[in-house]
Amino acid sequence: MFITALQSSSMCPEIIFILSGKRKSGKDYVANLMVQKLTAVRCGIMRLSSPIKFQYAKENKLLYEKLNDSSEYKEKYRIEMIKFGEEKRNIDPGYFCKLATSEEYGTECKKPIWIISDARRQTDVDYFLQKYTDRVQTVRITATEEIRKERGYIFTKGVDDAASECGLDAVEHWDFIIDNCGDSNQLNSQIDKMIAITFEKLK
Repeated sequence: MFITALQSSSMCPEIIFILSGKRKSGKDYVANLMVQKLTAVRCGIMRLSSPIKFQYAKENKLLYEKLNDSSEYKEKYRIEMIKFGEEKRNIDPGYFCKLATSEEYGTECKKPIWIISDARRQTDVDYFLQKYTDRVQTVRITATEEIRKERGYIFTKGVDDAASECGLDAVEHWDFIIDNCGDSNQLNSQIDKMIAITFEKLK
């Protein structure tokens, strides 16, 4: 119901939803729900963490696939990957944004609707705002710490107090704030409203 206004696109998105949120807030879950509503033909999810993991695995001879799942393997290297990512970003703040939205990491970038599912720093948001201006919609996914703990969140020093988790905490303005505390009907209603408002802006 939400896709008729957009024409096909090649690396020139009509809309970019930039999702941000704390660990276990449900960013991936919300992104997947959005794809269901917007259809996978029109909408692609791009994760800024994917090229970080790929480059880190390549340089350290690790298993990229294992770094992409929820295993202990990934947790073992999480802190080192964070440091690796920071080093690259210090040289070029948009480094991973460019890679994640390139054809090197798949064909999702050819779709007219992009979902960046894991923005973590102001430089991530700034990259897309500067490059795509009014096509960008910033979205903060929230959940209480109690709910996040029920989903498996355990505070980890060096991870949850690092810039990769706290870099956008001080941002006061978001285009949309989605409460993901477990009420499925409420969550779907919020997402539907967000999509409808965004498409109304395109008219």
